[in-house]
This record gives sequence, structure tokens and C-alpha cells, in this order.
Amino acid sequence: MKKDVTAAQDFLKGIWQQNPIFVQVLGMCPTLAVTVSAINGIAMGLATTFVLICASLMISLIRHLIPSQVRIASYIVVIAAFVTIVDLVMQAQFLELSKALGPFIPLIVVNCIVLGRAEAFASKNNPFRSMLDAAGMGVGFLLALFVLGSVREILATRSILGFQVLPEGFTPWLVMILPAGAFITLGLLMALVNWNAMRRKKATEVEALKHYRESMASTA
Repeated sequence: MKKDVTAAQDFLKGIWQQNPIFVQVLGMCPTLAVTVSAINGIAMGLATTFVLICASLMISLIRHLIPSQVRIASYIVVIAAFVTIVDLVMQAQFLELSKALGPFIPLIVVNCIVLGRAEAFASKNNPFRSMLDAAGMGVGFLLALFVLGSVREILATRSILGFQVLPEGFTPWLVMILPAGAFITLGLLMALVNWNAMRRKKATEVEALKHYRESMASTA
């Protein structure tokens, strides 16, 4: 029998177990392009999280009103409305960040994370669960971008968010501000995440086997 998924699991799965970057490998274009600094990663992550939550809520509310034949087009219209809000607010209040992120804010419309959660989850679940799922995926995306941007910024400039963290004697790795640096850092982080997941899975299997043997020995 399939176990019921709790509200906490709806939220937490996107942060680690189904992280959109390190596990599902979605949204690679903005991930690789904007993470030359931690602040860029935070800005893109917050913008995407806002769109995810609002679009998932709206799609969940109107899911029974959308004909199946035009559901994808309808989802894109809903997503585009919230992306437009984010883009206009950033241009009005955070002009430098808007310039730094360039076209990647408008391109949230076609980000496969947002459209994927709309199709896979929001269109099939109630508004509360849809918001939790979107929030979890958004936070997971934000954390991934922040970590990636932080590593690249520290190694490229010896500092993060304006604070120097490496000594003057450290030679900056200029490759980290180039596309190659993005690919290298992302690959290493994904390898680390997958290694940890495999290690935890193996530990769980060993523990389960141990309990099984103990239960068999006690019944013998």
C-alpha cells in the first residue's frame, strides 16, 4: 500500500531528495549562466521561487477549469503573468541586479522547473500542497544557486557578498568567472551530492539487513 505523503515531505523533498539542480538536473541554463556571484544566485533563486509558488497556487485553483487540450499553453500564460511582475519589480527596485541577470528573468517563463511542477504536481493537487511543493522546489533551487555562486565567487575573487574570506596570498582562479568554471563547479557539487546520497542509502540498507538478521535470530 502506498504511504501517504505528509505536508512536511511535500516541502522537504525539493530541498534535498528531489533537488531540481543536483538531482533532477533541471534549469541548467540560468544555473550555469548567472552564478558568477552569490548575490546573482540569490536573486535568481528568489525570483524563481516567487513565480513557482504563485503559479502553482493559481494553476491548482483553476485546474478543473482548464481543458486538457490547452493545459500547457494555459500554464505558460499563468507563469508569464507572474514573471512579468517579477521582471518589472526588479527593473524598478533592483536595476543593477536586473541588468546582471539580463534575459534570464524573462526566461523563467520557459524554465522547466516551473512548468514541470505545474504539470506534474499543481495540476493534480490542492492549493495548499501545491504551494508547499513549489516552496520546497524553490528553496532547493535557491540553495543550489547560492552554493554554486558562492564557490565560484570565493575562488574567483577571494570574497563573498563583499566580505573577503581568503587571504591575499591566494591566487584567484579566473576560470571560475568563465563558463568552464560553472561546468566544473556544478559537476563537482553534483558528484558530492550523489556520493553522499549513495553513502546514506548503503548505510540504510546495511542497517535494515542488520535488523532483519536480528529479528530472524530472535525467532529461531
